[in-house]
Amino acid sequence: MRIISKLTAGAPLLAAGALLLGCSPLPKVLRAAEAGRQATATPAPLTAVGETVPFEVTARVPAAHLRKGVAYELLLRYRYDHGLRDDTLGRVSFVVGDYVYDDEHKGFLVARKSFSLPNTPSRSPGELLARPQVRVLKPGGQVLRGPADVRLARGIADPARRVVREDTALALLPESVSNQGGGTRILPFFFDDGAWFIRSFLGTNVAALEDLIDANQRTQRVLITAGHSPDSLDAHNPALASKRVKMLLYYYKKRVEGFSYLNKVADIKFDTLAYRRRWDLFLNKVTQSALKPADQDSIIAIINDAPGDYVAKEKALHRLQSFDYVEEYIYPVLRVGTVAVTFTAPARYNSEVYLLSKKIVAKQAELDALTPEELRYSATLTPLLAEKQRIYEVASAAEGRWQAYHNLGVVLLLRSEKEENPKVARAYQRRAATNFTLAAHRNPTAELFYHAATAYHRAGDRLEALQNYDYAIKLGGDRALLRKIISDKAALEIEVGQPDEALRTLRFAGPSYQNDLNTALIYVQKGGYDLAEAQYRQALARRPGAPAALYGLAVVAARRHDEAQLATYLHQAVAADRALANQAVEDLEFQDYAQSEAFREALK
Repeated sequence: MRIISKLTAGAPLLAAGALLLGCSPLPKVLRAAEAGRQATATPAPLTAVGETVPFEVTARVPAAHLRKGVAYELLLRYRYDHGLRDDTLGRVSFVVGDYVYDDEHKGFLVARKSFSLPNTPSRSPGELLARPQVRVLKPGGQVLRGPADVRLARGIADPARRVVREDTALALLPESVSNQGGGTRILPFFFDDGAWFIRSFLGTNVAALEDLIDANQRTQRVLITAGHSPDSLDAHNPALASKRVKMLLYYYKKRVEGFSYLNKVADIKFDTLAYRRRWDLFLNKVTQSALKPADQDSIIAIINDAPGDYVAKEKALHRLQSFDYVEEYIYPVLRVGTVAVTFTAPARYNSEVYLLSKKIVAKQAELDALTPEELRYSATLTPLLAEKQRIYEVASAAEGRWQAYHNLGVVLLLRSEKEENPKVARAYQRRAATNFTLAAHRNPTAELFYHAATAYHRAGDRLEALQNYDYAIKLGGDRALLRKIISDKAALEIEVGQPDEALRTLRFAGPSYQNDLNTALIYVQKGGYDLAEAQYRQALARRPGAPAALYGLAVVAARRHDEAQLATYLHQAVAADRALANQAVEDLEFQDYAQSEAFREALK
């Protein structure tokens, strides 16, 4: 949709300005430029792309206005907040180098320039205004402005506000106290491609391994394994897997020697195993991925049935349509080593767990009066979220166990849902995200990184959320969980202004109501209204009478300039959800119909 503004020849100029200029050529230049001037903003209405609102202004004026030493310009500003605030954006100028002759309209000049605005709620709705002026180009030269502003476009339409993300309810992990102490702890370590040095940043378990060794629990056996991914940088180094094993073994022994008073390296049985060119490990990750069954079958067929050696089969994977997923989400998690530690811990009963936990929180008892499990278990004995929070804060600070961080994150999210102040709610959500991240680094699973991404997403920290969605997908896991993670990642990609990336992500997300609506939204943005309508109807088939899908069909009808269909779908949507009436009144998608009788009737 484009809005074209045009002033006719002989439009009145400011009389006072003309008198002041006397015999100046400026009034004639302004009249000549305005006689046939056209100005457009694209897109119209202005449309947000993530955090910004990019747009282009095109101005066309008669070439006859040109005069040496004088320039015609359009001064641009964006007015919002009920006309009380303005953003000065800059100008479109007809000076040498800034314009070209129009091939389609003989005798006219064209100038184009790109601008952007911050996308904030206070700036919508608003309007993009242009004020024409002419000025003498020399320093301190005279200026003559036109009599009034011209509206080029309204704004801001934000497709991200119609993105659908159905939150997954996060529950507290069950807490229990066992009389049996000890067990086996398995910690994965991820390596960069072609490298064998241990990473100390995101996605590793260095802190968790150090905490386990420093806890001084009697250790009987440690099994260390490592492998590589099939890509050339990893696979063409025959010693890479062994080097990764040796690095983990060296790191573990050094930590025991420096920080453990109960264990000695000589008393621990160490076993090591290096995996090289193991297609079975690769196929295991493929079957646990979000790839479609047909894509999985194609990969399995290459590995199990296709002729050729290891290198030839890896090259054959590059020719698959699904290879971009394999390279981004499967190869990185095959560059992994694991440390499995078998240990024993003293048993403890829970007869006075709750009373002791109250004393620990109040600093009336020593922290070691309870085991970490008992302290976490005590949080289940109170219904008050504030008490649960304090217990988990003490537990996580004292022991750094992933379970304590996770449950603290859940409690903080529950508190955010009950908080009426948006700033306080976001503070709870960010704290929750931090604790989920700490939990995930100590127990890297798709589910825990997904919880961190969810909390960041709710808090509006979009880049952190995208990063954690990415970690979750790479770790793999249950197919249903992975599809939900990928669906939410695609929703966030739409919100940050990456519709093409979102479409690519949605290829692996599987069918769902959320994905139908979000795919349709992308097609609307791209002008594919037939595809968008098909997606909205598919969403209605999954949930008959769903107001969001009906509203989407009304938007498609508005884009097609079909007022009758618009009124029909909008009436059905508002009947299903009265809140959509207020949304429709302010929605720039319906700006051309806001005064029509059919539109007003649809909102009743």
